Amino acid sequence: MDDLSKPEPAARDPRPAPDDNTPRAVAARLAAGFAATAAARDEAGGTARAERDALRASGLLALAIPGEFGGQGADWRTTLDTVRTIARADSSLGHVYGFQHLLLATVRLFARPAQWQPWFEQTAANRWFWGNALNPLDTRTVAEAVPGGRRFDGRKSFCSGATDSDMLIVSGHKPEGGLVIGAVPTRRAGIRLLDDWNNIGQRQTDSGGAVLDGLFIADDELLLDPGPLSTPFACLRPLIAQLVFCNVFLAQAEGAVEAARGYTREQTRLWPGSAGPTVLEDPYILRHYGDYFAALEAGRVLTDRAADRLDEAWARAETLDEAGRGEVALAVATAKVTTTRLALELTSRIFEVAGARATTAALRLDRFWRNVRVQTLHDPLDMKLRELGNWALNDRYPAPSFYS
Repeated sequence: MDDLSKPEPAARDPRPAPDDNTPRAVAARLAAGFAATAAARDEAGGTARAERDALRASGLLALAIPGEFGGQGADWRTTLDTVRTIARADSSLGHVYGFQHLLLATVRLFARPAQWQPWFEQTAANRWFWGNALNPLDTRTVAEAVPGGRRFDGRKSFCSGATDSDMLIVSGHKPEGGLVIGAVPTRRAGIRLLDDWNNIGQRQTDSGGAVLDGLFIADDELLLDPGPLSTPFACLRPLIAQLVFCNVFLAQAEGAVEAARGYTREQTRLWPGSAGPTVLEDPYILRHYGDYFAALEAGRVLTDRAADRLDEAWARAETLDEAGRGEVALAVATAKVTTTRLALELTSRIFEVAGARATTAALRLDRFWRNVRVQTLHDPLDMKLRELGNWALNDRYPAPSFYS
């Protein structure tokens, strides 16, 4: 039997050296600070302004921007690793930080180089945080053609990260039909962000609503060429969004199990009649942790494999074909199904190895489940299973949409 008095492996609790400035090390240091206040901020809700400023100062907002535009040129595997690291400590921050890279990818995939290259340069130079007001299912905003651009009027819901952002991705529906998307400064006249997000989880994502009243978006701010979901490469955008979710779900399961592990080792009492002499040798508790470990390992392998597939497709850019995009979609959908299920299960089951005292509101260990429960409702898991079934039975790749 292993000597339980031995120090834990360094890989379990990576503490980078102070002079280690690799992206993963920077993210780990940020996460350590975020974790210290995560429970209190979950209770308070609202905007995590100080933490978002820490992300700005870290340089990670430009992590995936190519070096020639002032960024660090990281691949998707590295970028998503940092999302997971931050989300393990605080899934709200992991969510808005993950969306930073999704929204930058959006302008890269949907716009001309003359548009996205200056946006990349200014994001890196000014440490811009990007926010989301896209939500293609919300049809309440009309984008009417006017001289030099379009006028956006209406409401948007689920505007994650919009509060305290510097740039905003906005969508509207043309009166003649069809979706149009633009990128504008968040403080432009005609944008009013509503402080109306008070859900049970993801409480600091600022995923409330917005009112657009005469918002003018110029032609050169509209993402029309090649446009939304217009090519196999442009169709990678929804897969990036889904992979951000996979990493956040997996991170919450990891964070929950790690929190439970600390509680089990320090606080959990041995149940009368247990077959083990101590809590750490109780066979039933060990069985639970074995289940947790196996589930997390499966989630990690599938999520990392999907990120590698995304990197391969991203490198092909304009030469990417439908089959290449389809392979990424299958890998992402598989990871999404797996991480959704394991996150919902493990964030609930941690109390089985902690005991009744761990349900005290002071610990707020329920936040892991609440966060996962809210974000996993973004789009139906049944649709992912249908897509995978259509491939398994009929050899048909998932059809591109804003959710697959």
